[in-house]
Amino acid sequence: MAEAPAPQAPSQSPQPPATVADIMRPAATTARQNDHAAAAAYLMKHAGASALLILDAQADQPIGILTEADIIRAVADHKDLNDVQIRQLMTTGPAVIGSMTSIRDAAQTMTSKRFRHLPVMGDAGLVGMIDIIDVCRALLDLGASRPSDADTSR
Repeated sequence: MAEAPAPQAPSQSPQPPATVADIMRPAATTARQNDHAAAAAYLMKHAGASALLILDAQADQPIGILTEADIIRAVADHKDLNDVQIRQLMTTGPAVIGSMTSIRDAAQTMTSKRFRHLPVMGDAGLVGMIDIIDVCRALLDLGASRPSDADTSR
């Protein structure tokens, strides 16, 4: 008589991301406020970044954020990026979130305040950055991991 196959453990599918720490990019691209905007644009292009965190030279803490939109506004206003310093274009005092913030709370902050980028702080200071694309992907992953209403109504 043949033996019944041994029961298999349920397959462990990867858990969808739940916190900002799960989706952030740890190597945030940074610059200093007295750098020229042209250098910032060059750095953004070559780093594939759509925003730069601007750090205080002494405290190494974020004091501003410079985004592609800031660069575009400067160019549209006919400013020479070689003559403009980052501090003249950046948004000062950027909102930050903690690394253990839920993705839903991050999405709420980003949509209510119309942010596309958020610096992420941990116990040791700046630990990374998220953008709206990271959050949207994570929310889609969260939605895909839950049974749909059609699946549960059977």
